[in-house]
Amino acid sequence: MSDELVVVLDCGATNARAVAVDTSGAVVAAASRPNDPAQQPDAPEGRLVWDLEEVFGKLADSCAEALEGIDTARVQAVTVTTFGADGAPVAADNTLTYPVISWQDARTEELAASIGKRVDGGPSVSAWRLFEVTGYQVIPFDTLLKLIWLRENAPEALASAEHWLMMAGLLSMLLSGEHSIDPTAAGTMMAMDMGARGWSAEVLGLADLTPGFFPRWVEPGGVIGQVTADAAQRTGLPAGIPVIAAGHDTQFAAVGSGARPDEAILSSGTWEILMLRQERYEATREGFEAGLLIEADAEPGRWNPQLLMMGSGPLEWIRENLYGEIEDRGHAYEAMIGDAEKLDPGAGGVTVIPSFVPDTGPNAPWRTKGTILGLGLNTSRAQVYRAGLEGLCHQLRHAVEVLRSSTGFEPQGIRLVGGGAKNRLWNRLRADITGLPVTTIANEEATVAGAAIFAFMGAGVFGSVAEGQRAADLGERTIEPGDGRGAYDDLYAAYRAVPPALAGFYRG
Repeated sequence: MSDELVVVLDCGATNARAVAVDTSGAVVAAASRPNDPAQQPDAPEGRLVWDLEEVFGKLADSCAEALEGIDTARVQAVTVTTFGADGAPVAADNTLTYPVISWQDARTEELAASIGKRVDGGPSVSAWRLFEVTGYQVIPFDTLLKLIWLRENAPEALASAEHWLMMAGLLSMLLSGEHSIDPTAAGTMMAMDMGARGWSAEVLGLADLTPGFFPRWVEPGGVIGQVTADAAQRTGLPAGIPVIAAGHDTQFAAVGSGARPDEAILSSGTWEILMLRQERYEATREGFEAGLLIEADAEPGRWNPQLLMMGSGPLEWIRENLYGEIEDRGHAYEAMIGDAEKLDPGAGGVTVIPSFVPDTGPNAPWRTKGTILGLGLNTSRAQVYRAGLEGLCHQLRHAVEVLRSSTGFEPQGIRLVGGGAKNRLWNRLRADITGLPVTTIANEEATVAGAAIFAFMGAGVFGSVAEGQRAADLGERTIEPGDGRGAYDDLYAAYRAVPPALAGFYRG
């Protein structure tokens, strides 16, 4: 085991974690606290914000717990990875001039619907132009829309702020006292000139802002500052160690997965993200119409075309409603998988259409409803579960086709990370239905492992991302497509032929 460690503060929407990682990517210690947004004080019901001090307190407490029993002299650096889209304006004294609006907040939905056709005297730009420049679709939680909302509803918050920081930058500020922004977080804002890996003055003009409103740019692996004495006391980290830039969790999962250049990467959880690491930026009309997003990779000179789809959410619904008598979640899934493995392809005529829709309108696919077709009086719950898995895999196959046609990339395999990689039947169906080898890794902490590589780079332990990836112990296992591909070709054709209206799709 390597003597050197780094600490990754992994702030998710449901858990705030601190993880100590060695140079092989192995977790040495970890602790977490539940995390969720809160109702904004003195605001209409449903206005959701992150209490930054509370979130940092959870991370600090988790860090102190994780470091108990560890010689902290081994800790070389600390870094932060978290969700995108959310940030806040910050004054020169490091206080927020407005709370961090959560991506779960709905205050910008009307603005999202009108951004391309504003007639109230405000500037207008088409959704296609926004995608062409920024790589992003118009989605209600886009940071740009929050900035426009603040300009129109709380202009004093922007006027009194020195900078806008994204969540990764806000938490790094509380560790180091320094303001910064990294391109992986900025890439989720719908405000970058994505091809140039810099700000778009044109797009920022929609919120009457300029690039000067944002702090210094720090690439992943760069040093933001040092852990302050106050942060050291709260977290248990050694004072003075470097705070290294990381950023948006999706990009670091891609690095930590160890994906080869010819593989697509699937991050599977409640939602699924199918993404590439490409060496060119190309925003096409086809990609725009298909709902593609393009984000900034953790390494300069790379971009991440991706599709966001429904993941295990429908499977959780099936577990809760059809297998609810099995209280233990792990036992329930084992029973579900065992039952479904006994069935033939096609689940006895039951079809589940999940919520992936190639629609770029506001709220799509965020408010899209799926459908179960083919139910009969003798339909079993195992059929519904298998149909759910097959439907998600048909969705994945369609996403592979969209990436192929809109980017020209020909994937030779899929690299799988996240909680959805634990389901053996789902993995088998992914390979059979897409016709591509599916590779899983034993290290379930791909995001943390990827962020740790950059932290070790910033601390001078690794000289490059490639060196860090070579040091990682991935524990790969590959599932090759089986004999069921022919049957699934026919089932996929039937799945794709279901009319959107019949499938229950909702378009906002």
